[in-house]
Amino acid sequence: MSLLDVCLRLVLVLGAFLVLPLLIGQTEHKVMAHMQARVGPIYAGAFHGWAQLVADGVKFAQKEDIVPAGADRKVFKLAPAVALIPYFVVLIAIPIGPNGFVGRTIDAGIVFVLAVMGVGVLGSLMGGWASANKYSLLGGIRSAAQLMAYELPMLLAAASVAMAAGTVSLPGIVEGFEWWWLPWQAIGGVVFFTAGLAEIQRPPFDMPVADSEIIFGAYTEYSGLRFALFLLSEYAGILIVCALTTVLFLGGWHGPWSDSVGWLWTLLKIGVLAFVVIWLRVSYPRLREDQLQKLAWTVFVPLALGQLVLTGVVKVAT
Repeated sequence: MSLLDVCLRLVLVLGAFLVLPLLIGQTEHKVMAHMQARVGPIYAGAFHGWAQLVADGVKFAQKEDIVPAGADRKVFKLAPAVALIPYFVVLIAIPIGPNGFVGRTIDAGIVFVLAVMGVGVLGSLMGGWASANKYSLLGGIRSAAQLMAYELPMLLAAASVAMAAGTVSLPGIVEGFEWWWLPWQAIGGVVFFTAGLAEIQRPPFDMPVADSEIIFGAYTEYSGLRFALFLLSEYAGILIVCALTTVLFLGGWHGPWSDSVGWLWTLLKIGVLAFVVIWLRVSYPRLREDQLQKLAWTVFVPLALGQLVLTGVVKVAT
């Protein structure tokens, strides 16, 4: 791979990373506005509220950047970057289309992306610990507990589809995908997708940032662009979770004329899953902390283990 090819791939990945999370955020504004009859996101601008995203960006840029007097200043300032950058690194390894349409092919792709995603969640813990605020600290501790609870079923579900494909390479899994996998890998797909939403603290798994209980969790003391980076990391997390679910459980680029428009099938599947994420936020109430932990340890972990056993049985039988 030449230096020019590497630079071109990095530019394309960076462009996708800068555009797609903002597109998901804009879509969330519009979908929630229609579902909940919100006026502003629909009419802020001449065409269906197009100016809402611009207004939000200007608002964050104008706000004062405040660091609490008792905060650990270095960790406090570093936390938003730790929360955001790992998702960019993960995006490099996710295949979008056939014939090498990926930033970088990694042999142990599943292990790599899950490990790096875990680093991203540490940004919330760092922000909560460094803020010198008891509500922020509580939110950071909840983030750590949630990460430990949902990382295990997520890893087990990913191991199931890797066992089915006989490889831990993400392009290899997509290339080995068969449509008859969909029914017997469905449980693993649901577990992986739901656990991914819990790991990035999306509703109804947003107890670490419960605004009605602990203000805004680890982000309470953040303002301006630093707070905007945390929000952007949330939308980047949605992109990554939807992309990984597409690659692992929905066949990635497989579809009609996949050799020529396979990348389009991947993006369409990611878009459908992102809509499901938004719909879940509007439709379901926030889980209590005990409910959230109980769901992980008593429901998702047994289901993921059952999926792993089922995959082993099917592999032996076939």
